[in-house]
Amino acid sequence: MRPRTAWQAMAQRPLSFLTSSWPWRSLAYLATGVVVGAAAVAVFVTGLAVGLVLLVVLVGVAPLMGAVLSSICVATVERRRLRLVDLDPMADPHRRPAEPGLRAWVSTRLQEQVTWRELLFTLISAAALWWLDLLVLMFCFGLPALLFTSLRDGSTWPWAVFASLVLLASPYTVTSWAGARAALARTFLAPRDAELGESLRKVQASRIRLIDSFDAERGRIERDLHDGAQQRLVSLAMTLGLMRLDIPGGSPLAAQLTAAEEQLAAAHQELRSLVRGLHPPVLADHGLVAAVQDHAGRFPIPVAVDLELPGRLPRPLETHVYYLINEAMTNIARHSGATRAEVHGRYHSDLLVLEITDDGRGGADPDAGSGLTGLADRLTALDGRMRVSSPVGGPTLLHVEIPCHFA
Repeated sequence: MRPRTAWQAMAQRPLSFLTSSWPWRSLAYLATGVVVGAAAVAVFVTGLAVGLVLLVVLVGVAPLMGAVLSSICVATVERRRLRLVDLDPMADPHRRPAEPGLRAWVSTRLQEQVTWRELLFTLISAAALWWLDLLVLMFCFGLPALLFTSLRDGSTWPWAVFASLVLLASPYTVTSWAGARAALARTFLAPRDAELGESLRKVQASRIRLIDSFDAERGRIERDLHDGAQQRLVSLAMTLGLMRLDIPGGSPLAAQLTAAEEQLAAAHQELRSLVRGLHPPVLADHGLVAAVQDHAGRFPIPVAVDLELPGRLPRPLETHVYYLINEAMTNIARHSGATRAEVHGRYHSDLLVLEITDDGRGGADPDAGSGLTGLADRLTALDGRMRVSSPVGGPTLLHVEIPCHFA
């Protein structure tokens, strides 16, 4: 597994870690920490000073807002700087004000818990963290340089050995403190679950809108094909039939006309299959179980369907679940090399549980950007969960859980 943090890189491969970029990234993190810490002191003091100057106009509020603005700036820089030793991005937990204007922005920021955590982190950074960064750097590099310099004055060799050991251990010392400092920064500056809730709800709603719009577009295409292309093919078939009435039965033109009618019939059949796959009428008329059974009956490999539901799902959810099963079966046909598959589904305590299995070659990896990514996205929009068991050599089991309620 590729390390995501400097700590992980040092723990997983202690020796090859020395030849990686992580020690240099950690060094850059601490070096910039000294600069940012010193700047934080200046910015924080400046913010308080400006607030005190404006105290006459805005009694009691100006100094506080100066400190808050300073801490927000410091926290923003720290979140970007954290990527040096921690590759996992840190989202900005601040909410967007409900109304435009400075007053709404100030009111929103003062009501957020993260604002006060940022203020506390800025105070800790200005008072202690950047001094510790400087102390670690001076111990790892300044002390050996001082000891090596003192050798010219006749100091004994043990000091040279000690300086060499300190210098050789410096990648681990620097990375250890950089990892600890990054963990502390993430503790203060990372959004809490409650702060992420609104953003997650917006993302989920956005995904649902995207999937709904995709399904609506699929339905529009189905209607256009049914009412447009299919009708034109039917009209063309009628025209060819009328032409046959005017052509002698044994003529070469009649043979060509017969071949054209066969190709037209094949194209019409393929178009009907395509339209049925886009939005099967059986789904709207008879529900999810009948639609899955109908799709399984036309599938290129045998599929056993064991799907029992106490009733019909709400129409949007029913459509989502049908296309989820459809996509899973399509992945089986395209990638698994299976000779048979099974769709099993039951409803338990407000939870629809689906298990889709095949006897293919296995090795499916949801993180490899395969067809399982689309299933995961659709399930996220439905607030569902997915687990995949696919050892090399098979079989593959796709376990899906979707919260739902029947009318």
